[in-house]
Amino acid sequence: MAGFELIKTDDGSWTLQSSVHGELYHSRHGAIQESRHVFIKYGLLEWLKSNSSPVSILEIGFGTGLNAFLTFLESRELDIEVYYTALEALPVPQKVYKGLDYPALLNAQEYEKAFLKMHDSPWNSRQTIDPFFFLEKKEISFEQIEDSSRFDIIYMDAFAPAAQPQFWENPFITQLFTALKPGGILTTYCAKGSFKRALKAAGFKVVAVPGPPGKREMTTAYKP
Repeated sequence: MAGFELIKTDDGSWTLQSSVHGELYHSRHGAIQESRHVFIKYGLLEWLKSNSSPVSILEIGFGTGLNAFLTFLESRELDIEVYYTALEALPVPQKVYKGLDYPALLNAQEYEKAFLKMHDSPWNSRQTIDPFFFLEKKEISFEQIEDSSRFDIIYMDAFAPAAQPQFWENPFITQLFTALKPGGILTTYCAKGSFKRALKAAGFKVVAVPGPPGKREMTTAYKP
């Protein structure tokens, strides 16, 4: 479909390439394994080491819905309540996201309806995906975020700095700092030096951690 191209990644899972930005939504080395590593391992599970349910998550870039769906599966596995807010200025069309087939690739066919409901549900209102998982998708540009101390975790998944530099520098990073609760975590695949300096300038404590396959390093950041 115009604007999006399905690309198979090295772990056998699909991602999309945006013709608008010329960028992939996930790593060529593996969409699923990247999302699990960056957002589940170093975001959700890291936060749960010292906190308990419920958890409030902000995703910068809903995109394919993979990060949200993996978080949903963890909420079922761990019996935790998740309030998930996702920002997306350019929603993926139905014909495209139905071809991603993430429930089958994750051996979670019983939750295919939940995955499709995430995409099909109305924008700009909170929807109950199941008793553990509540989703609010906002069809807005990222810089329109106005929340203060609302979220426990931020999944920073905008396109790379080369494509969207404004979202990897201040003042936007300061907006994310404001949106995060004290003790909260920001996690992202990006390890660029200028981005880490912007995080520190905004008030974050920055930690470099091992990246997913194909990437030596990634970044997590904590709000004191």
